[in-house]
Amino acid sequence: MTRWRASLIAALLAASLTLPGCYALDPEMKRTVAERKARERAPGAAQPKVETPAPDPEVPAIDVRRTGEHADWPAPRPAVDAAAASEAGQVIAKVAAAYVQLSLEIGTHEKGYIDAYYGPKQLFETATAQPRNKDELLLATRRLAEEIRVAMPGLADPIERRRAAFLTAQLRAAETRLEMMQGVRFSFAEESERLFGVRPELKPLAAYDAPLAAVAAIVPGDKPLAERVETYLDRFTIPADRLQKVFDAAIARCRGRTATQIAMPEGESFDLQFVTGKSWSGYNYYMGDYHSIIQVNTDLPIRLSRALDLGCHEGYPGHHLLNMKLEEQLVRARGWIEFSIYPLYSPQSLIAEGTANYGIDLAFPDKTRPDTERDILMPLAEIAPPTDDTYWQLLDAMKALQGARLTIAQQYLDGQIDRPTALALTQKYLLVSPARAEQMTVFTDKYRSYVINYGLGEEIVRGFIERGNPDRDEIWRRMALILGEPTLPADLLAP
Repeated sequence: MTRWRASLIAALLAASLTLPGCYALDPEMKRTVAERKARERAPGAAQPKVETPAPDPEVPAIDVRRTGEHADWPAPRPAVDAAAASEAGQVIAKVAAAYVQLSLEIGTHEKGYIDAYYGPKQLFETATAQPRNKDELLLATRRLAEEIRVAMPGLADPIERRRAAFLTAQLRAAETRLEMMQGVRFSFAEESERLFGVRPELKPLAAYDAPLAAVAAIVPGDKPLAERVETYLDRFTIPADRLQKVFDAAIARCRGRTATQIAMPEGESFDLQFVTGKSWSGYNYYMGDYHSIIQVNTDLPIRLSRALDLGCHEGYPGHHLLNMKLEEQLVRARGWIEFSIYPLYSPQSLIAEGTANYGIDLAFPDKTRPDTERDILMPLAEIAPPTDDTYWQLLDAMKALQGARLTIAQQYLDGQIDRPTALALTQKYLLVSPARAEQMTVFTDKYRSYVINYGLGEEIVRGFIERGNPDRDEIWRRMALILGEPTLPADLLAP
């Protein structure tokens, strides 16, 4: 990691505790991975590693094919004149470079707007030295979007058209965020659609009364349900002095299960840090060169269930893997500079959070998660394994309540309820303590409609990947395609 990249988040990380991040594979996975690597290194096999962001013919082309009813995503287009296609492609490449500079300049007006950047150092320094004002940037987003619209008919290759569509959506999100910086307010639904590419259809809170009753049957008692649930789950809190060992083991297994299905770049790594004073429970800062910094917030006690959750979500097959694949397949293989930057308030986030959430069940299907937690993680945490499956039944039942968070956020941000009511409803429907409800509401205060990206994003990703009841190999193949292509939420929705 170069010094200038580290400077992007140096202030944020100054007080953090760095822990080792070079995790070994699960022992039971090593043989499978070794066999796959042997096949890849056989004579004639493609070598994915490249050294520069320029297009490299040795990197395999991205497979945009679909099987069964999903063949050709998107549909092939009529032939376009080669000269016109070349000219249109040059326009899109020019817009892409301008979009990166534009995004970096917007980032100077809002802390946290840029989640990751690992493009050229000179571009970063130029963009941030004398950034345009918000009005100028707003006009620039619209001008670049118009250039794409004009060039779009000349693009013949479906993957090039998807690139253009991706840039268009990103620019619309940038336009929206700039307007919000200047005081414009949208409804929750409109803000979600303009920033993240999906207009959520939310259930009324009454729709979650039946799931609440199901949870109540698992944890009977006379005290308020949220208090009963919190008391029960507190039994599975990881002691502070066991966090490193538990997370080491959890992430090793997340990585091991993912590595048997998706090839990873040589030398990929991350650092794990435990931090405080955050509104989120975990975060991934992608630094480029296949390296991430993964942070875990210890403001509140960390329960055992969060080990695999965060290991998969922030690491494998979640954010770390997604960013590595975008760098490998799009930045290095194709030279598409726009993927070297990640504006947080954009459709990229719905794909990132949706795949990261779905990746938990993907990596640990059926009984593999309870078995891993009971046999490996609980002993490391010095937690007595339960004698029955009540713990996992409770966690599964609580998943049916996740959508309530979106409804509460919508009512709160649209001014239909005040903050104390939002806190009370969060405790009731998310079954959390006052402290956890406060942390969740602080997150909503700061990130607003971003909350849709978790539950709704997972639902959209799951719907696409599992459409047509595919087998496990096809499920992983579809996941890999999402991770390594210019994917928008609309690409995943059923026609």
